[in-house]
Amino acid sequence: MKSVRIGNGCGFWGDNLDAPIVLAERGRLDCLTLEYLAELTMSILALQKQRDPKAGFAGDFLDVLTRLTPSITKQPSLKIITNAGGMNAVACAEQARAILDKAGLSHLKIGLVLGDDLFPRLDELLATGHGLTHLDSGAKLETVRDRVVSVNAYLGARPIVEALRKGANIVITGRVADASLAVAPAVFEHGWAWDDIDRLAAASVAGHLIECGAQATGGLWCNWPEAPNLDDVGYPIAEVDADGTFRISKPPGTGGTINRETVIEQLLYEVGDPAAYLTPDVVADFTSVAMRETAPDIVEVTRARGKPVTSTYKVSIAYRDGFMASGMLALVGPHASAKAHRAGEMLLQRLERIGLNFEASKIETIGAGDVVPGVLPRVDSPEVMLRVSVRDRSKAAVERFTKEFAPIVTSGPSGSNGLHDRPSRGPRDFRVLAGIGR
Repeated sequence: MKSVRIGNGCGFWGDNLDAPIVLAERGRLDCLTLEYLAELTMSILALQKQRDPKAGFAGDFLDVLTRLTPSITKQPSLKIITNAGGMNAVACAEQARAILDKAGLSHLKIGLVLGDDLFPRLDELLATGHGLTHLDSGAKLETVRDRVVSVNAYLGARPIVEALRKGANIVITGRVADASLAVAPAVFEHGWAWDDIDRLAAASVAGHLIECGAQATGGLWCNWPEAPNLDDVGYPIAEVDADGTFRISKPPGTGGTINRETVIEQLLYEVGDPAAYLTPDVVADFTSVAMRETAPDIVEVTRARGKPVTSTYKVSIAYRDGFMASGMLALVGPHASAKAHRAGEMLLQRLERIGLNFEASKIETIGAGDVVPGVLPRVDSPEVMLRVSVRDRSKAAVERFTKEFAPIVTSGPSGSNGLHDRPSRGPRDFRVLAGIGR
C-alpha cells in the first residue's frame, strides 16, 4: 500500500498565506491540512460570533481556498482538512461552498464536523456530575459560570474519517485536536482500526510534528542562522507508511531545513508528560520514538508506541474577566531604561490621583531585559520601548488609561517618541481546561 503524503500549510490563524499554495503545487500531497485554532483564537471567535451570527470562523481559510482552486482542479484527489470552522463551522462551510461553485467545482463535497460546542449543554453537564474543574488548579467552574462565553471539547479523528469515507473532498471542523487533522487521512487511506494503538500513536506523532508549520522546518530552531532562505521557508510534509513509519520533509526547492534538531524541538513543543501525550485518538509515548536523517531535509521517525485512549475529552472554556489594554512608547538617550520605567510610573500615578487603581498593571522596558526577567542581565540600552499594560473589570477605567499615553510625549522624560496611536482596549478571556466523560 502506498504511503500517504500529508502537508500542513498553516500552524495558526495568521500564518503564511502562501504556504498552503506552495504545498498544494509542489508537495505531491494526498492531503493538505490547515490548523488555525488555539485557545485564545477560540475566545476571539466566540466574541465575533456574539456580535455577528455569520462570523466566528477563521476567515483566512476562505482566501486560501480561493487561491487553491486551480490546484484542486488539477488534483481532484487532493483532500483538504481544516479546523477553520472555529466557533461557526456551518457559516464557514457555506462560504466555502460558494467559492467552490464559483470556480466550477460544484461536484466536490464538503464534510462538516460538529459537536465540539458544549456551551448549550453546559448547565446540563454540570447538573449530571461533570465537574469541569480546572486541570491544574482544581478550581470549580461554578465560580465563573455566569461569565462563560465558550465551551468546546477537543474532538478527534473519528468524525473526520467518517466524512472522508462518505466522499468528502474538503472537511471543515470546529475544535479538533491539532494532531487529529493528520491522524484522520492516515487512518482513512491505510484502513487502520481504532484499536491499532501503535499506528495511531505514530500518526499522532506525525500530526504533532507538522501541526505548527515552519517550526519543524527551521523556524524557531536554536541554530536558525544555519537554515538557508528562511524568507522562503517550506512547510512540513509527513509521509506515513502503512506500518506507522513516517518521514518528515518539505517541498523541493523551498527554504529552511529539516534535521533531527528541528524535528526533536517540535516534538517537545507544548508537551506535558512526553511519555503520555493525551489526544482524543490515543495516548502517545513520545519517549519511544527513534529519529534518523535519511537524506538532506528528510527525517525518518519509527518505533512510536501508544496506550488506549482515555475516558475523557479535554475541554477549553473561556470566560469574561474584564478588560485590558497595553500601550508602547519609545524612549532614547542616556539612561533610557530608567527614564522609561519612570514614565510608566508617572502614567499610572496620574490615574491613581483621579481614583483609578487597576486590578493588575505592569510596566516593562523592552530592550533592557524585562521580556525575560531573570534570564538575561539587565542592560542600560540607549533606546528602549516602554510597555504599560492594565487589566480591570471597569471598561471605563481601562478606556481612560488608553487616553493617558499620549501626554507622556510632552509631559514626561526627554527622549520620548514613537507613539503611533492610542492603545486599544479589548476583552480579556482566560481559558479553563477540564475533562468530561465520553
